[in-house]
Amino acid sequence: MNLSCAKNESAPRSSSVFADAARVALTILLTLAAVTPTSVAAQSPDTIPRTPEVIVDSASVKVAPAKAAPVKAAPKAAPGTAAPAKAAPAKPAVPRGPTAEEIARVRSDSVLNALWPVKGPEPLPGALLPHKRIIAYYGNPLSKRMGVLGEYPSDTMLRMLDEEVAAWNRADPSTPAIPALHLIAVVAQGSAGSDGKYRARMADTLVERVAAWAATRNALVFLDVQVGLSTLQDELPRLEKFLQRPNFHLGIDPEFSMKNGGLPGKRIGTFDAVDINYATQFLAGIVRRNNIPPKVFTIHRFTQRGVTNYQNIKLDPAVQIVMHMDGFGKPWLKRNTFRQYIKKEPVQFVGWKQFYKLRNDNPRTTIAEILALHPTVHYIQYQ
Repeated sequence: MNLSCAKNESAPRSSSVFADAARVALTILLTLAAVTPTSVAAQSPDTIPRTPEVIVDSASVKVAPAKAAPVKAAPKAAPGTAAPAKAAPAKPAVPRGPTAEEIARVRSDSVLNALWPVKGPEPLPGALLPHKRIIAYYGNPLSKRMGVLGEYPSDTMLRMLDEEVAAWNRADPSTPAIPALHLIAVVAQGSAGSDGKYRARMADTLVERVAAWAATRNALVFLDVQVGLSTLQDELPRLEKFLQRPNFHLGIDPEFSMKNGGLPGKRIGTFDAVDINYATQFLAGIVRRNNIPPKVFTIHRFTQRGVTNYQNIKLDPAVQIVMHMDGFGKPWLKRNTFRQYIKKEPVQFVGWKQFYKLRNDNPRTTIAEILALHPTVHYIQYQ
C-alpha cells in the first residue's frame, strides 16, 4: 500500500523561507525588547498546509579557547599636572516595571482562567477524565515517518511508552498516567483513489495488530480519522465494531477534512461544530447500546479555522471531548497556540502534542512546563 499526505513529523507546515526568516526576526526583536511574545502562533498561516509525504508499506569540531587580551595599566599623569578625575560610581540599576503588554496579558489570562473548568453534564460511571492522564503514542505501523507508533520495532516502542508513562507518574502522582496507542486508521492521501475520496482505510488486521500491542500494556487504543474528501458519516460506521470495545476511543483530524474544497496536503481543512456533534452522538450511541464507560474523543487543532463554531459543540455525559493542541515549535510558540486556539475557546478537556524530532520541537517542552499550564492537560500525544 502506498500512503501519502499523512502527518509528516520531519517537515514543518510552512513551505516559505520568507515566513521562517520573518519568524526569526520577530523573535529577535521581542527578545531585545524583553517582552514575552503573545501574539504569534506556533504554526504557519491557516492557508499553508503541512508538507505532503509519500509513505511506503511494510564531526565534531574542536574550538581552541580564546586568549584573553593583555591588560594595560592606565597611564600615569605627567609630573606637575593634575591627576585625571575619578569617574563617579555607577548608580544601581532600577528594576524595570511590567510593560503595558505584560499587564494586558495578565488581565487577559485572568479572564480566560475564569472559563475553566468547563461546566458540563456529570459523566457516566467509568469516565477516565479528569481522574487519569492519557499518554499516547501516535502514528501508523506502515510508516516510520507518521509518528513513533511506526518508527520503531513494537517492543522498543512499547518500552519507550512505559518510560514516558513512568516519568509522568513521577512528576504528578496525584493524576495517574495511563498508556495509549493512537493509530491513524483512515489516512488522507495525495491521490484520489478508486472512489475519488483521497483517503485510505486501513485493514482490520492492522487495527488488530495494534490492539494486540495495547493488550500487553493494558493500554487504550485510539482510532484516528483523516477523512480527505470523505465524511465522518461515511467513515465512522465501519469502525463501530472496534469502538464497541471498552478500551477503544476516537480521534479526528480537521487538517485533512477538505469539506470546503481543495485537496489534502494542498491546503488546511476544517471541521464545524455540526461535524463534531455528529461524532459525539455516534459515540454516545455506542456507549449506551453496549453499556460501557464513556468514550474519549480527541480533536486535533492548530489553526483558528481548524474548528469553527466551537461554542455550538454539545457535550454528552457518554463522551469526553479533548481539544488537542497539535502544534510544534519552541515552548513559547506552542504555549501561544495552546492559549489562542484551545484555552480561549473552551470545550471540555485539553491535550498537548510532543514531538521527538528536534527539528519539530527544539527544545521540547518539559513535563514540568506542561503541568504548569492552565487548564490542566489530561491527554499528551507523542509523535
